[in-house]
Amino acid sequence: MSRCGIRVGDEVQVIGGDDKGKQGRVLQVLRTENQVLVSGVCLQKKHLKKSSQHPEGIILERETPIHRSKVRKISDATVKRN
Repeated sequence: MSRCGIRVGDEVQVIGGDDKGKQGRVLQVLRTENQVLVSGVCLQKKHLKKSSQHPEGIILERETPIHRSKVRKISDATVKRN
């Protein structure tokens, strides 16, 4: 497997898929699956049943990994600062 050149903490932009154009920071790199976990991108909802901790139930949103070919590293000069 080749090295992907993307590391934890890098700013990346999604270049394909439903989240095209979104930017975020890499939280985790899964080298064996060729995937990356990016904050705020590819969110998936998980419904949790009622419990003593959550008497009303709860809907969690969490990031899911996307393939590394769908993201590109953003150079420090082009990163938008909010």
